[in-house]
Amino acid sequence: MALASDDHDQPAGAAASGLALHVSAETATTPQEISTMTPAVYKRPQSVLVVICTRGGEFLMLRRTHPGQFWQSVTGSLAPGESPRSAALREVWEETGLRVGSALIDLKHSVLFPIVRAWRARYAPNVCFNREYWFALVLETRRMIRLNPLEHLEYRWLSAERAARLTGSWTNRNAIRALAAC
Repeated sequence: MALASDDHDQPAGAAASGLALHVSAETATTPQEISTMTPAVYKRPQSVLVVICTRGGEFLMLRRTHPGQFWQSVTGSLAPGESPRSAALREVWEETGLRVGSALIDLKHSVLFPIVRAWRARYAPNVCFNREYWFALVLETRRMIRLNPLEHLEYRWLSAERAARLTGSWTNRNAIRALAAC
């Protein structure tokens, strides 16, 4: 659960949707009014992690454009009103070009982790934690991947242990190891 104070200043559902309301500086009379009436969209503190692997035990890893040496599985934030499953399907398509439909496996697991301080400005004030929902996609064999060049520079198919060592994310590492143990 995201930790956010001051939700009482927002209309019902505004904090959950990532929308905060503020007024323009021209019509505001106090700093409180300025901070509560101008539309500002914040990133939703919920995301998905989709670990893609083959039946032969190879795991897909993607290298991000920024930071350039950061490797990960498919990840992404939930859009306002979007379910974790819908976000996972969308992110797999956007990041790999794979349409997976019913092949996506909901691992029925989520992790709450602190948001890196450098990225907190993307979230509403006082939001410090993100909830990550885990999914898996098991393919018969390797597939050609169509990367989104705005997000990723290259991809590799690796053994579970090499993929786990390569990722910079402890949640991604744990998900890879959990899936490999099945």
